Amino acid sequence: MNKTIFITGATSGIGKACAEKFAHNNFDIIITGRREALLKSVKEEIENKYKVQVTTLCFDVQNKEQVFNAIITLPKDTSIDILINNAGLALGRDAFDEADIADWETMMNTNVNGLLYVSRALLPFIKKTNGHIINLGSIAGKEVYENGNVYCASKFAVDAISQSMRIDLLKHNIKVTSVNPGAVETEFSIVRFKGDKAKAEAAYKNYIPLTANDIADTIFYCATLPSHVCINDLTITCLQQANTSIFYKK
Repeated sequence: MNKTIFITGATSGIGKACAEKFAHNNFDIIITGRREALLKSVKEEIENKYKVQVTTLCFDVQNKEQVFNAIITLPKDTSIDILINNAGLALGRDAFDEADIADWETMMNTNVNGLLYVSRALLPFIKKTNGHIINLGSIAGKEVYENGNVYCASKFAVDAISQSMRIDLLKHNIKVTSVNPGAVETEFSIVRFKGDKAKAEAAYKNYIPLTANDIADTIFYCATLPSHVCINDLTITCLQQANTSIFYKK
């Protein structure tokens, strides 16, 4: 019987790359996202290519009722071995006194509340397997940078939540890992700059950023270690990035 992995925000970027990586290694996949058509497309693509079972749940992680109502539809005998809390975003790159408060609310509701809702709703399934929760943090959750304000705050919260999960869930033999990427070239910057492709492309100019596959490979490594081994916290950047603000660009 294949193991099962549950991935939020799996229609693109790191989430989709994780779905493909784990499917390639014979995991059954449960993928979630807000875009139903894209979810169906990813499901068909993975099932056809890897011959594993893919289940889709369409909901917005910001909406507590949607999260719990979707997850309660899973069969009672479902066992989830790994949860990847991948859904997250940045909006804007503005000074604190100029930022859009609606952007702040969306980031906090997605990056923090969404992670909490999904984790809590899935814990009954994860306890069955003494499973593994992997939270996508960020290097921005380790060090604040100019005009990062509330995005950084949301990822600092993910770091704190991951540490507290690790302590509180220890009695259930549940692993908790926080994976904290630096610059990864995905839809992230297009979303952050609200569709401005020129600004998004400039964010990755003159250096080689990480890819979604790099992060998926790292997550897979963390998730497939022996049962007595847990990587609690891992920060990963490309070679040309030293921290949140220092890059060596050619």
